[in-house]
Amino acid sequence: MLTRKLPLLINAQGIQWSQQRILAAASQIGILIISVIIFTNIIITLGERRLQEDWATQRYSELQAVGTLIADKVSFQQFRTQMFATSELLNRYMKLPSEPNLAKLQDNWHIIVDNIPELLGIALYDPQGQLKFATDEEFGHHALPPSLLGNSRNMGGNEIYTSPLEFSPVNGKLEPYLYQLAWLENPDQTVRGYLVAYNSMSRMLQNIKPAYSSQQAPLMMLDTQGLLYSGVIESPTIGRLPETMGGSLKQSYPALWRKIAASNFGQFHGDDATFVYLKVELTTQYETRREYFLLSYVKNDDIAAKFEQWRNILMGGATLFTLLACFVIYLTHSYRMVHRSRDFCIDLANRLFNTDSGYIIVNDAGRVLSANPMAAKLLSLQIDELSDRSLQRILHMDDDQFHALSEQLIANHEWQGELDSDASECARLSVRLRLEIDMNNGQNYTLVTFEDVGELKHSQEEAKLNQLLNDNPIATVLSDAKGVIIKSNQAFNTLMQVKDSRKLQITDLLNEEFKQKWPQISQQLMIKGTWQGQIFSSNNRANDACMLATLKSHLDSSNDIEYIVCTFERAKSRLHANDPKSLVPHRSTIFSDRRDLERYFNDMSQAKKDFSSLMLLDIAAEGMLSHMSDSGQLESRQKEVEIQLLRELPNRYQMSRWQLGKLIIMLPDTDSDQAHYFAIDTLAKLKDNGLGEGICIGIAAYQGGQELEQFLSNAEVALKRAKQTDEQNICQAFTRQMF
Repeated sequence: MLTRKLPLLINAQGIQWSQQRILAAASQIGILIISVIIFTNIIITLGERRLQEDWATQRYSELQAVGTLIADKVSFQQFRTQMFATSELLNRYMKLPSEPNLAKLQDNWHIIVDNIPELLGIALYDPQGQLKFATDEEFGHHALPPSLLGNSRNMGGNEIYTSPLEFSPVNGKLEPYLYQLAWLENPDQTVRGYLVAYNSMSRMLQNIKPAYSSQQAPLMMLDTQGLLYSGVIESPTIGRLPETMGGSLKQSYPALWRKIAASNFGQFHGDDATFVYLKVELTTQYETRREYFLLSYVKNDDIAAKFEQWRNILMGGATLFTLLACFVIYLTHSYRMVHRSRDFCIDLANRLFNTDSGYIIVNDAGRVLSANPMAAKLLSLQIDELSDRSLQRILHMDDDQFHALSEQLIANHEWQGELDSDASECARLSVRLRLEIDMNNGQNYTLVTFEDVGELKHSQEEAKLNQLLNDNPIATVLSDAKGVIIKSNQAFNTLMQVKDSRKLQITDLLNEEFKQKWPQISQQLMIKGTWQGQIFSSNNRANDACMLATLKSHLDSSNDIEYIVCTFERAKSRLHANDPKSLVPHRSTIFSDRRDLERYFNDMSQAKKDFSSLMLLDIAAEGMLSHMSDSGQLESRQKEVEIQLLRELPNRYQMSRWQLGKLIIMLPDTDSDQAHYFAIDTLAKLKDNGLGEGICIGIAAYQGGQELEQFLSNAEVALKRAKQTDEQNICQAFTRQMF
């Protein structure tokens, strides 16, 4: 054992900042700073955008509330205009237009106008649309639209006409307003006058503005052409918004208007501000439908100002994180330099005595200097016997082999191989040689490592076999290329009723037909890698049940079959043999013998026969049997079709083989129409799976007193007709029931 303190081998083992390490540290710090800057900017951008979205969501809710209030206001104003039109003073004046009645009516209207802020005035027009009198001279010169007068009007009675927004000078300023017109009719529906009420939209919005969360939040109203009717900012901070009443947003800010015109509500993120808009309907009547847009915005600078505190926190946190990360990088490099300066000195001792592997130290003469107990245990020797023993003797090598090892060790400073030892408790050892050079005296030392890999190799082989075996949850068996069973699961042993299936032949457990087809199956496994088909067990194993077998091959490096994984699924359960009806197989079994079909047909009750049908399927595509070698291809196609039909076949139907390329399906309690629909559905599903090409189907209905032979003859007649037709592949014959 090495017990003396080993000195440093070279002076470079001390802590030194090399140019390469300085460059590595600088690169890491630079990448760190860039990453922190990018990440911080992303967080700040996402935070501001989230704040914009929160504001937009809140403002959109407020716009909805404002829009609802405006619509309610207009509806109330219509009701109020109707009340004005039906007032007692107005009716009294219309019946008796005297001066006292006129004075009382005007006084009443002035009181109403003075007490309702958004009501600008009330006017009365004669049947010809000429102004009789009004509360305000500003609106007296407005003429009524001709479409509302006389017989050309589409409205009347109790309906109220609401005009689009218009402008009128009030106290030296443009005032957006709308007027509502009510028809004053006689009992015979002739017009005796018109009542018009003028309402200010700007005053209406001022009354509604407290619904906003902020009194300073801008609120603008535009029509569907982009003209501004309310919400002019006296000192606009966004230059592209209209600055005067009647200004066009469509001309001043085309990008924003295209977004607004394309939808009824939404958001628009501009360069200077984030906008939120909503379309509102002042009236819902088709004749007086009035739609306008409510628009509000917040400047991006205001959002940034609100996020300023969080920005400072993030930047401060990012700066602190960067400083701490730089300090960690410095400590990491320092630790690595200190660790590497001591690594070579203590590596031999740590790996030799503080691990579970076997280690020995060999000098340049090939003699063992020291060994640990694990090495002695792996080599089945006493630790004292290893001292001064030749490495060549330990590795069981002749002179030529050991010479080649020495040359490779000198060239590569390491060598790795495996050792098979009959004398050792471990059947196989992994051996690794590593050459260490003492820089002070120039001596060479070889560190030899032994590891027991016998159990590992065995476990790897077992794991590979178990992985291949358990690839399928059903009954599974693993065999070699000749069919000799290597390993099987419990489901297979139970299915085949054997206790230990190892060393048995798969073909011995199955029927003679499968044994005869084994060469062809092996050839298909070599070409396609898989084989699937229906088989029967032999010697009454698995209750002589029909099984669906799937074989999958695994090739070796030479592309030869190394293993075959076989899975078996039970296709039916055999009933008791003593029961005569047990001779009728389950519908999941395909009858291979004509006698089985006759027995099944004879066991059917007369009631089922009377309403039964028979389908005859020809699955041979045109030209498939042009050569004798195509029979194998047809047989493979027939099996694929059988498997697909079994998956979809109802419980009460039974399928049977008739000839190569022909199948029979017996359909009890099924008339010809139902059978035809079933044939169409069956053919469609086969086509979906790529199996429907060239398939023809003949359908025959049972006639009273028929035998199976005549039943089949009728179906063959239908099949011939189906082959003769070009457009359809399904035909019926003898399908009219005779009683």
